[in-house]
Amino acid sequence: MATILVQTELNEPACLKTDQFYNDVIAGLRAEPKRLNSKYFYDANGDKLFQELMACSEYYPTKCELEIFSEKTAEVCKAIMADGDDFDLIELGAGDAMKSTYLLKYLLEQKADFTYLPIDISDNVISYLNVTLPVTLPGLNIKGLNGDYFDMLKQAASLSGKRKVVLFLGSNIGNMPMDKAVDFCGELRSNLSQGDMVLIGMDLKKNPKTVLAAYNDKGGITKRFNLNLLERINRELNADFNIAKFDHYPTYDPETGACKSYLISVEDQEVSINGKEKVLFLKDEYIYMEISQKFSVLQTEEMATNSGFKPIDNFFDTKKWFVDSVWIAE
Repeated sequence: MATILVQTELNEPACLKTDQFYNDVIAGLRAEPKRLNSKYFYDANGDKLFQELMACSEYYPTKCELEIFSEKTAEVCKAIMADGDDFDLIELGAGDAMKSTYLLKYLLEQKADFTYLPIDISDNVISYLNVTLPVTLPGLNIKGLNGDYFDMLKQAASLSGKRKVVLFLGSNIGNMPMDKAVDFCGELRSNLSQGDMVLIGMDLKKNPKTVLAAYNDKGGITKRFNLNLLERINRELNADFNIAKFDHYPTYDPETGACKSYLISVEDQEVSINGKEKVLFLKDEYIYMEISQKFSVLQTEEMATNSGFKPIDNFFDTKKWFVDSVWIAE
């Protein structure tokens, strides 16, 4: 049985993180149109709300991808194990590792020689994984990395010369416009070596009503998830957003596949941040919060080839609403 290795990277000093958060918020709210960076959704309360969102009936992406990982575990693992050599399994945006745990368990049962390197911007998430996974999966080699994707990917790459298999699940690639998604994949490729692999999950285009309902659930979880970012700014940056004066508005364009979320100011108002900045909102002015891009299968293949990968396999749920694609770095 492999030795259990649990290690969390030293966190960036809290003051530096707060300064970056403050600078990003101010830059976004000074922009035209106003915007906030969706990476800041995930504080402790945001993590909890996202767990609630994944469990609600309208939110299908997690259920579809979970079906793939639970029903096609052996096939997916066979693809990423390749010739049976040892490898580092690196997960970008690991979250609670619910889906990847199916792979981890199967790989351990197959006595695969690998180290699991979960990366997440949320230190809450990394702390949770470091504590719980070695208990639930005895024998797992785990080294949690807390920080931005590419900073931590570079660090992960420096830890060993093993082949890298990168998991990028949950259609997180859809949290950026198409041009930025291609740029992201290109940068991902630049951090990998020939023969390294990516297993990337992507939400596919489908009935527009199904898509929109997932981001406008009847229980209002998505709304609370978006508004929580304003509450976080209040808590951490000494702001005075009145949450009741903002409403949540999602849109979906079936032609482009872009599903976007906004917060709308319901009246003229002024918000103070840290006693230094005053931000004016006009009635009906919006804050652009996030995009959840949907793809065609052809678009996923073009994205791979345009960024230096070769698509070698696709795994679909039974409805073919979601795909997990295996790419190999050329």
